[in-house]
Amino acid sequence: MKTDLLFIAAHPDDVELCCAGTVFKHIAAGYTVGVVDLTAGELGTRGNAALRAEEAARASAIMGLAFRENLGLRDGFFDLSESNKKPIIRAVRKYRPEIVITNAIRDRHPDHARASQLVSESCFLAGLPKIEMEDSGQLLQAWRPKQVYHMIQDNYISPDICVDITPWIEKKNEAVLAFKSQFYDPLSSEPHTPISGLDFFEFLRARAREMGRLIGVEYAEGYTMQGPVKKENLLL
Repeated sequence: MKTDLLFIAAHPDDVELCCAGTVFKHIAAGYTVGVVDLTAGELGTRGNAALRAEEAARASAIMGLAFRENLGLRDGFFDLSESNKKPIIRAVRKYRPEIVITNAIRDRHPDHARASQLVSESCFLAGLPKIEMEDSGQLLQAWRPKQVYHMIQDNYISPDICVDITPWIEKKNEAVLAFKSQFYDPLSSEPHTPISGLDFFEFLRARAREMGRLIGVEYAEGYTMQGPVKKENLLL
């Protein structure tokens, strides 16, 4: 499947929290968008892997993703090994994205920065023809995305680019709330976490306002990037 925009993130809900507005915006514009989750989020304090999978499916339907795949890496313990790079290389070659968006280059959760490096390196390796790889018995041709962008997650990082998501801010909240086990639920008896309080949604909206202020809009999502972006015309 030829994909325009591919999100590859450590945990189910990373994309929704940081990028759902960007997802809605690009799908509305007619682009093909998919998500690859590296882990099932099985070490999360609340919920479990099976429940997170159900929630991810619900969020995917809300956002209208073309596909969502989980690579089954070990939550909390994946490293930069060849065995973890290969399934990412396979996914990049299978979906042939123009742009990949992955986790923050540094963050409170150690999985995020590690996933950022793992995905970046895998995207580069996916473009090397001498790495041979098959999918369903078919040889996958080398493919390297034009650019890798990185989310801004819990910790503030000054963005290189911001995407106006003002029309989609409420839809973003709807996608995030698909992960009911992880976020505010007054009826839940599970332990409190840094993201399970009602104040966390105030933070999310404030972060979107903060990014929006940088570009003169109401709400935005920010990203950092590797290397410069090619522009033929500075006015477009």
